[in-house]
Amino acid sequence: MAFPRPAFARDGELFDHLAGLIEEEGVDTVVIGRPIALSGRVTSSTDDADSVYHELTQRFRNLLIVQVDERLTTVSAQKSLSEAGLKTKAHRDRIDSAAAVVILQNYVDGLNAG
Repeated sequence: MAFPRPAFARDGELFDHLAGLIEEEGVDTVVIGRPIALSGRVTSSTDDADSVYHELTQRFRNLLIVQVDERLTTVSAQKSLSEAGLKTKAHRDRIDSAAAVVILQNYVDGLNAG
């Protein structure tokens, strides 16, 4: 089961933060979302996520790094937060973490289905 973590800033310390979390949690697989437009087209966000993915594969060669389609995960996260009684406008900082949970849970569910 996936649980939320605070989102890391996309800055010069991102990979250091990830390395610490990977070590602390004994992670062997990293799942990263790949934002694609609903039409299936690649966007600048896709390019940015691809860049992070490639950097992860270079820095953490001993881990499985998986990229998954994240279409509609933000919508799903907003719905979940709303159902929990949180106004998404007031809690935008939680949306990214909630969307990451959806991405990871979808990946884990896919593993269990196969």
